[in-house]
Amino acid sequence: MRAALPTLPPRLLRFGRTLCLIGAGSAYLCGMLVLGAFAHVSADLPDPSRLWEQTRPPSIQIVDRQGRDLAVRGAHALEPLPVTALPVHLRQAVLATEDRRFHSHAGIDPYGLARATLANLRAGQIVEGGSTLTQQLTKNVFLTPEQTLERKAQEMIIAVWLERRFTKPELLRLYLSRVYFGSGAWGIEAATDHYFGRAPDRISLSEAALLAGLLKAPSALNPSYSPDRAATRMRTVLYAMDDQGLMADGVLEEALNTPVAVFGPRRSGDPDYFIDWIWPEIEAQVGVPNRDLVIQVTLDRDLQRVAEASLATRLDPARNASQGALVMLDGQGDVLAMVGGADYSASQFNRAVQAKRQPGSAFKPIVYLAGLRAGMNPWTASLDAPIDVNGWQPRNFKKEFAGPILLEDAMARSINTVSVRVLQEAGADAVADTAAQLGLDGLKPYASLALGAQGATVMDMAEAYLPFSTGGHAVPGVGVVSISTGDGTPLYDRPLPEPERRLGALEIRQMNRMLIHTVEAGTGRRAQVDGRMIAGKTGTTNDNRDAWFVGYAPDLTLAVWIGNDANQPMARITGGTIPAEIFGDVMSVALMDRPVAMLPQAERPDNPVPEVVEADTSFSALLDQLERATTQSQPTPLPTSRPTSGLIQGPTP
Repeated sequence: MRAALPTLPPRLLRFGRTLCLIGAGSAYLCGMLVLGAFAHVSADLPDPSRLWEQTRPPSIQIVDRQGRDLAVRGAHALEPLPVTALPVHLRQAVLATEDRRFHSHAGIDPYGLARATLANLRAGQIVEGGSTLTQQLTKNVFLTPEQTLERKAQEMIIAVWLERRFTKPELLRLYLSRVYFGSGAWGIEAATDHYFGRAPDRISLSEAALLAGLLKAPSALNPSYSPDRAATRMRTVLYAMDDQGLMADGVLEEALNTPVAVFGPRRSGDPDYFIDWIWPEIEAQVGVPNRDLVIQVTLDRDLQRVAEASLATRLDPARNASQGALVMLDGQGDVLAMVGGADYSASQFNRAVQAKRQPGSAFKPIVYLAGLRAGMNPWTASLDAPIDVNGWQPRNFKKEFAGPILLEDAMARSINTVSVRVLQEAGADAVADTAAQLGLDGLKPYASLALGAQGATVMDMAEAYLPFSTGGHAVPGVGVVSISTGDGTPLYDRPLPEPERRLGALEIRQMNRMLIHTVEAGTGRRAQVDGRMIAGKTGTTNDNRDAWFVGYAPDLTLAVWIGNDANQPMARITGGTIPAEIFGDVMSVALMDRPVAMLPQAERPDNPVPEVVEADTSFSALLDQLERATTQSQPTPLPTSRPTSGLIQGPTP
């Protein structure tokens, strides 16, 4: 006889029914929330069926500030090979580093997501992603680069759809046809042709590992610019393949010891240094391009060609002046011209923005600006005489001393001892702070700062001088104006710059006075442009290792550097020779169609009563020469013309 089941008390039964109702209601509510979120995320999903519509990588058309063609990047003429024609080691290298569980997941890899989440929590920041190769394909083809939960959810939904619609080989082939490998190469065909000059089915294991390694950071790991980083990443991929059992015995050692020769870029005539510089900004705004784009940039095509031709013409390898760089900015910070080296096909290192070289006396205007803020003026008298700063005894370029001299004449003649005395009077900390206000951050307040003995890039120096040409306002250098799709849909428009005032009106007039005097009567004579007001400063470092001219006209600033990559001495090359001549070449064309404008400058008093910089006690013994120095410091006559030897022989605008 079956035992009777115990009867639950009515109150307990009612409580159980209540819990069930609450649970059912909560489950229903959660389900509705999930469905609602799914509906919201799915509302504006792109149509994945258009994946097959793209039979080529996107074409990126770059036009100058006036809409004239500069360059085209992206689209490649080679027909894509079927995935079965690609070497097995190429497919393995990509999957080993990008998605090792590609053949087992359904578009989303829970293990990869968990691993990435744990790594990011440990690091306290995003250091690893958990996206599958299918998700990356989705992001590259369909979605924007924004980092939001909604976009991530859309990415997952499309990835699952693609996995149900296409086979694994088809997805891998689509991915390899659209992924970016750096240097404007989209797709594996373009990448192998660009870097190795061969089709994908003819590359070695080491070459395949190098290409697979680029996918993590195509710009930072580009072998043309960073061969050491690329090699390190290549070895990481090879070790990953070996750890996953994809190599037979001895293959790893052979691959690690096989040299990889990468072709340098073929010279295209395009402004390649500039395009490399703006590319991170393009990706920051629209991601890796997945459709045809038209990108308008700040560059002026005519000025760019003149700048490239002038640099190529005036370099003098016989005197070890084998490299150079320049940057021209307008008053809005637009980069009108950028040259990063003598030959892009030989070296893609952009000396305009990547190389820090000592500016030498081109830094002195910042020292003098700090002096003005300490109460000096262009007619303050200082002493050009031997000076000792804790055992450091700076000398002048000509190893001569002029005695008492006014600051505007010391600037024009680029006298080192006076610059040191001005720094001592203003304070090295004040000079470093003034430099930071003009964008030259991180300089140490050493006495040698008076002579520009700490590094800066050409772009740094152009931006630092920009407020002199704009009436005191500073803006950073920029290169991208707008980005739109091939059919004209706008994707990005650069916001109007917000200038920040860095210099007062009196400071501007006094600095202009000294720097105009430097061009008219001092070391910068070769930078003159007939009929135009030009200001600027030469710079030459020890043993003529670096030669600079940085100068400006109203709303135009141009910085020019000449030297060599080995930092070896040049023969009789100073800032007043080749750099000043290049400045004159480029600025002449830049001013050609601009109305004549003046730089406001302080008027010289009829009978100046100079204040004295007493940074050295020996100055008191020479005060009796001060009146004579004052009367002998009149500007020398303006030369009637600029030297014309070796003018531009390349293309003219």
